[in-house]
Amino acid sequence: MKTRTHLLASLTLIVLLAIALSASAQRLEINIPDIPGYTTLKCDFHMHTVFSDGSVWPTVRVDEAWRDGLDVIAISDHVEYQPHKGDIPTNHKRPYEIALGKARECGILLVRAAEITRDTPPGHYNALFLTDIDALDTAGKSSLTGDAAKEEEFLMQLRAAKAQNAFVFWNHPDWKARNGQRVWFDIHTKIFDEGLVNGIEAVNGRTFHVDSLKWANERNLTLFGNSDIHAPMNPRTLDDDAVHRPVTLVFAYEKTLESVRKAIDAGRTAIWFENKLIGRSEYLEAILQASLKVAPPHMTYRNTAYVSVQNISDITYELVKTSGTGPATATLPARATTIVRIGVNNEGKATLGYKVTNLITGPDACLTIEDVSPW
Repeated sequence: MKTRTHLLASLTLIVLLAIALSASAQRLEINIPDIPGYTTLKCDFHMHTVFSDGSVWPTVRVDEAWRDGLDVIAISDHVEYQPHKGDIPTNHKRPYEIALGKARECGILLVRAAEITRDTPPGHYNALFLTDIDALDTAGKSSLTGDAAKEEEFLMQLRAAKAQNAFVFWNHPDWKARNGQRVWFDIHTKIFDEGLVNGIEAVNGRTFHVDSLKWANERNLTLFGNSDIHAPMNPRTLDDDAVHRPVTLVFAYEKTLESVRKAIDAGRTAIWFENKLIGRSEYLEAILQASLKVAPPHMTYRNTAYVSVQNISDITYELVKTSGTGPATATLPARATTIVRIGVNNEGKATLGYKVTNLITGPDACLTIEDVSPW
């Protein structure tokens, strides 16, 4: 009897452990819909491992990405900054090589990448779609001295990346800036004018660099929003929709590395940050329209129509009226249906004009929409 009881207890323990392990490995999908002509890929192109100044093994980054609902990632360990080299010898190839098998198992696209790490100015830059990371290690290769040598070696790095047809973006441009200090210097004008850098990270971790959005609009730069994670990543939950890693949304023809590259070359990206979308109005409006399912009025009383609006996305949309017959403000919660009361004319038609305050298109601008009887 004792043996049977012990066996049942052991089996129960095994089952409970299996359930716990299964639960810890569950994937929480990101509900941001596809838009016409494109699939919306959820990406993080900036993260670190023990091969530079991170604190996890490369495969852990893949596990975290899968769990958080991502489709594409890049492990971008620093080329110059290797604080763990006393324990882990510098080997720029290894993070990608170690993570690749796990990424394939999880169905995640892994971009070969590295971070160019320089004092500010010029700052830090991520190079994506590299074929030879070692070529970016230019330390000691300049024939000059002092600051001139540092600048020459930096330009050598960017040109080595361009020679590989890599895509380079400027990381966290406001990093180390304090009290309105200058951020854009002559070196930045030079590298952008030369076509050595074609993107900019407007969101890094918990920070939104508003000037980056202004420069992106002025120079037609591809927008990125990334975690820059170094420590282990806490699992995302649905307890608070504003608590999640920043995500670069890539609008690609299909889920392939080739299609991802074409999309970022064309600037087809946006950023999901907290409860905000940041990007070009054409993409934000397409996401908004794909997120909302507006039913015909289920009741009309006098000059008021009662309309059910379903929001299938993970974004709670905040609207403020600019014109028309709708309510002064409206909140459309994530993953929920809301009944909205809308004023209509004698023919039962409505005119709606709103700004969506958490869909950011510029430093002081948000998406505006106008519609006539959207049902």
